Amino acid sequence: MAGNISLFQGPKDSNTKVMANNSEPSKLHERNIHTEFHRMLGRADKENLLGQPGHVLWLYGLSGSGKSALANALERDLHQLGFKTQILDGDNIRSGLNSDLGFSDADRLENIRRIAEVAKLFAHAGIITITAFITPKKELRELARRTVGDQDFTEVYVKCSFETCEQRDVKGLYAKAKSGGVKQFTGKDSAFEPGDDTADLVIDTETQSLEASKASLKNALGAKLNLKFSE
Repeated sequence: MAGNISLFQGPKDSNTKVMANNSEPSKLHERNIHTEFHRMLGRADKENLLGQPGHVLWLYGLSGSGKSALANALERDLHQLGFKTQILDGDNIRSGLNSDLGFSDADRLENIRRIAEVAKLFAHAGIITITAFITPKKELRELARRTVGDQDFTEVYVKCSFETCEQRDVKGLYAKAKSGGVKQFTGKDSAFEPGDDTADLVIDTETQSLEASKASLKNALGAKLNLKFSE
């Protein structure tokens, strides 16, 4: 039986190899956390099986800027080409995983922290992950990048003015906010910090069509991952 028991015992230095978020083993142990990363199937094995590298495309911008439309268009293209993908969309996540969060600064930070951790899990499983979140502040985008890891992260600013988004008003939120029905509305009551100078890619949906925007995003992804997309 001793031999069988040993199958369920990690090596003596089990928590010294890989730590979640680079946490020190002693600090994790003080919280009674003993990670299992060292015993799990590695990322390279999963990527080799899928025949693709994992990555996170972090799309952000004002409500109505076109983030979700662009994410869906890109995913359908990649799916047709045989790539494995996953979209993480703001409203979808807030309807489930983050349904307990509001729109205060603290809740917005926790919203991004959680989804960045989820996006990292998908990337490490070899999945091309496309997120669509307003992510209004630079500090939130930096948090997402740190969590996912710089090499696995492409920051994409989906640029569109408040006025144009208000005219589009695809969800009716701008009209609702104007009448006082939506509190802490980004761009009106809550600040949005543009990403022109910090993003890896800026896509201006006021001047580019959906097809042109999708092509720009696809080209950037191909260059980043050294992939060739042949129709």
